[in-house]
Amino acid sequence: MKLNYRIVIFALAIVFGIVFSLPSLLQTQSGKKITLGLDLQGGLHMLLGVKTAEATKSRIKSMAASIKHFADRNDILIDGLTFDDTSVTFEVLDSDEIKNFDTFLSKLEGVKIAHKGSVVTLNLTPKEIQKTKKQAVSQAIETIRNRLDQFGLSEPVVARQGKDKILVELAGIKSQADEQRARELISRAAKLELMAVDEDRNARVYNMSDADAASYGDVILEDVKSPKIKYLVHEIPILDGGMLTGAHVGFDKNNRPVIDFKLNAEGADIFGDFTGKNVGKRLAVVLDGKVYSAPNINERIGGGSGQISGNYTVLGAKDLAIALRSGALLAPIYMMEKRSVGPSLGADSIKASMIALIGGFVLVIAFMMVYYRMAGVIANIALFANLLILLAVMSLFGATLTLPGMAGIVLTVGMAVDANVIITERIRELIYEGKSMHKAIEDGYANAMTAILDANITTLIASVVLYVYGTGAIKGFAVTMSIGILASMLTAILGTHGIYQMIEPKMGKTKNYRFWLGIKG
Repeated sequence: MKLNYRIVIFALAIVFGIVFSLPSLLQTQSGKKITLGLDLQGGLHMLLGVKTAEATKSRIKSMAASIKHFADRNDILIDGLTFDDTSVTFEVLDSDEIKNFDTFLSKLEGVKIAHKGSVVTLNLTPKEIQKTKKQAVSQAIETIRNRLDQFGLSEPVVARQGKDKILVELAGIKSQADEQRARELISRAAKLELMAVDEDRNARVYNMSDADAASYGDVILEDVKSPKIKYLVHEIPILDGGMLTGAHVGFDKNNRPVIDFKLNAEGADIFGDFTGKNVGKRLAVVLDGKVYSAPNINERIGGGSGQISGNYTVLGAKDLAIALRSGALLAPIYMMEKRSVGPSLGADSIKASMIALIGGFVLVIAFMMVYYRMAGVIANIALFANLLILLAVMSLFGATLTLPGMAGIVLTVGMAVDANVIITERIRELIYEGKSMHKAIEDGYANAMTAILDANITTLIASVVLYVYGTGAIKGFAVTMSIGILASMLTAILGTHGIYQMIEPKMGKTKNYRFWLGIKG
């Protein structure tokens, strides 16, 4: 017997499989492990609704802010800038500037522009309203998925149901505290706005009604720490979270958690222009309709960065930063249905799946040993190696194992054996033709290679397509299939070939074909 490069690579692959699969197999405290999916360990199932009508209001409000910024930046005087659920109205005081405004407004998509003298009215078209509502659901799905990914949950299921509903499934959510934290992170609007305090009227805010404030184009907002403290701010924000490029947890001079945020180039310009023109006044940092701080503007603030301070815990600040980074929801969401999937379902599922996996595994091993003798033993070694490598890779990447994923493992076992069956049958055919053992082994692998590659590559392509277009458990099935196929090509083609090359001199010398290949010599 002599070593060869194939057997060395195969041995290293087995060591890799053992080392990285042990934490999952033994469930040790340390080391990366495979995460069980909702169907195996239980968790939280939620059906969310989306208030799509609110998305249209947000779109209109954003248009009003853009109009105000354009007018301020170009020193165009406008008056009576108001908006409702579907339209924005304002008057251009200098008629010579209407043409400049029309050029700007023509760049807005899905907007119908109407003129009545110097008064301009913008309405969203019916098609744009439907598009905005549809986009609100799609954006909510993407935003929730991003938040949960950053939250640290493995492969959460976030999928559309119907026109305006979202299905969310979270594996491993067992405690009430974890459930509450996940729900708050999902449902938080995370709508950041920088709004100017109406310094001329703010002193009278406690004697004002909402209707009084609206008559001045203002809104009354409460302080996040003390609802008794109120602020009168201009309803149209200076800028909003749509211009946010980053948000991270930091600490102030008293070592209290704060959120540092960064604006994009456009937001930085708007922020700089506004602070430069309003030195001595206050700017309210508003998040989800609450004022977190309203500092005085002492000088022009460039660079496009700011800070949100509040009575946060480190964990609360982290979750808020996640929500801000992942983007504000265009429309509020609400809970339609919630239920917890108990761990008993996972235990039953694991038990049934393990019986199927172990039963199939044992039967395959027994068949290979009885029918192919020592060649079957070699194939079984490759099969064990294949499973170890599969588990190791899944553990290394913290993959989530679901019931379909376990089905993928069972299927992988069959495909790994199939490759060895093809190779062994080719070797046996060549022995029948009178070839030497060395020639039969080398030609057997060469002849079997095309069939094995064709089968594995087509299955791998199908797995990739399932992963790209599938969701949740389908992705889990595709992942286990893909890793299993690649591992089987390593073990069945490279590994067993190395073993045969190592023992081939002894096989040729004894010529006991029944012992080595299960055939008569």
